[in-house]
Amino acid sequence: MKQQSFVASWSGGKDSALAYYRAVKSGGVPKRIWTMFEEDKERSKSHALPLAIIQAQAESIGVPLMIRGANWGSYEQQFLDAMQECVEEGIPNGVFGDIDLEDHLTWVQTTCAKVGMEAIHPLWMEPRRALLEEFIHAGFEAYIVVVNTKLMPAAFNGRKFTIDLMDELEALGIDACGESGEFHTVVVDGPIFKKRIPIKFTGQHEHGGYVFMEVGVDEGK
Repeated sequence: MKQQSFVASWSGGKDSALAYYRAVKSGGVPKRIWTMFEEDKERSKSHALPLAIIQAQAESIGVPLMIRGANWGSYEQQFLDAMQECVEEGIPNGVFGDIDLEDHLTWVQTTCAKVGMEAIHPLWMEPRRALLEEFIHAGFEAYIVVVNTKLMPAAFNGRKFTIDLMDELEALGIDACGESGEFHTVVVDGPIFKKRIPIKFTGQHEHGGYVFMEVGVDEGK
């Protein structure tokens, strides 16, 4: 990706952070990070992170944030609108954190192609465990903030993502990468950040079989 400008799909979690990190290491030039939010634009899709957290991440990374709001019915159109805007402003590449889910890769590539954007997947088809260890050893700090209670115990919510935690999950037969939606994370520090994002957990709530941590920026730190 040497000297190629890109927009990075940004969930706020570990996979998007590692994909961004690799894209920059390969010489890519980040121009934007973008996040899909719920229709009211208060919380991000899937990870349910508040706008303040995503904004704090973008500010620490030092790249402008672009957001869209959508329900599942309008998701594709909002995705296309965001990618079209980037292409029109001279950003021809999109970086995505997909690892090995073929259906999602195909959707991203097909949808990006509709507006003339090239979809780049820096993590694609690499061993999940190796990617996780790279993430930790690179100095990233992340916490579990969403747990699918149908697939793993809610007690893991709020835990720091470490090698020991990965071992613990795998011993229980749980995918430590969370590729089947077992859990989601929030990244608060690492080599792509200028400063650590001070977060606080103020509680948690359950909805539709998922337990969500209430995450905020700790203004006192």
